[in-house]
Amino acid sequence: MNIDDQVALLMQGTEYGDDEIKESMREELKQRLNQAEKENRPLRIYCGYDPTKADLHLGHTVTMRKLRQFQELGHHVIFLIGDFTALIGDPSDKDVTRPILTREQVEKNAHTYAEQAFRILDPQKTEIRYNSEWLSKLGFADLIKVASNFTVQQFLSREKFKLRWEKGDPIYIHETFYAFMQGFDAYSLDTDVQIGGTDQFFNIMMAGRKIMSALGKQPNIVITLPILPGTDGEIKMSKSLGNDIPITTNADDMYGKLMSIPDKAMPQYFRLVTRWTPDRVDALEKELAAGKVHPRDAKMSLAYEVTDTFYGKEQADKAQQDFILKFQKKEIPDDIPSFIITADQTLLDVMMAAKLAPSKSQGKRLFEQGGVSLDGETIADWGTFARPGVLQVGKRKFLELKL
Repeated sequence: MNIDDQVALLMQGTEYGDDEIKESMREELKQRLNQAEKENRPLRIYCGYDPTKADLHLGHTVTMRKLRQFQELGHHVIFLIGDFTALIGDPSDKDVTRPILTREQVEKNAHTYAEQAFRILDPQKTEIRYNSEWLSKLGFADLIKVASNFTVQQFLSREKFKLRWEKGDPIYIHETFYAFMQGFDAYSLDTDVQIGGTDQFFNIMMAGRKIMSALGKQPNIVITLPILPGTDGEIKMSKSLGNDIPITTNADDMYGKLMSIPDKAMPQYFRLVTRWTPDRVDALEKELAAGKVHPRDAKMSLAYEVTDTFYGKEQADKAQQDFILKFQKKEIPDDIPSFIITADQTLLDVMMAAKLAPSKSQGKRLFEQGGVSLDGETIADWGTFARPGVLQVGKRKFLELKL
């Protein structure tokens, strides 16, 4: 690819909330790529991941997909595990204080992160680092030097902090350290580009670039990507909300969950979780708008592409054929009634509320006998929490579960 094509690919799907900032980052990226080409060196790219939970879902892989694009263009990728920052937890997307994790919890979660990340990244081209390498060695004088670049007003302008301030809820001093720590990561790694979600904008754009400049380094370029909506197409993908697509599931489950997303969410998925180029995404969107491609067929292409990424062509083929057999060959009817679920409902609760079983005891028996499935997956545990998808009870009872 020439430089312009690289920039188009690497800026695909990015979001800054401000067109001028986006154009500025686009121009800086182009200049840095030209500079690297003249110096005959790869760019240094990094993204940090706090191991606050053990399992990753498709939403976590959005930034990994961008890292992979940089890898395929020959650049040096650093996968940073925030074993030290995870002890605080990023407050940017929370309106309450995060619980502080123990080092044992962090180490246990971190153990699985790299293995899961290598389902997207090339392990031969990925450097893994832990930010405890430098953050654990910072002294109080170092922290004062870094903190002197920021004001209390800057932190109180952040949406979640502002909300808590207005409500009179506590904002703890240690929560402001997170931005300093993340900025010091960029400085310590001497990176050209940092990737993160839009919820990290303050930490990357305001803190990271300022700290690098203050400590005498060229500020890195910021690539921020929107938060992937879950299978409901509305809310941030989250395991606790039941709208997630785990990357440690199986091909059939992943394909089925992707087919359950609403049509309006497809463009975001095209740009954020596929290997497709900007030209292909633009062409597909135009064909959809012109009615040349049916939304179902576009979604099947999407589901196949993502499933192939994680499980390979053979399993993706099988998942697609199984889906066609179940849904397109009318094993499941088109006019399925819908049912609105809540986060604390079990599948048995739903069955009773929707009158899909005459009693709880008979409902439990249906689970034990393999007569209950969700998106084609047999569910044996009647205490399984409900999530969006197609619930089937017996051979002829169907219910589309929605948040």
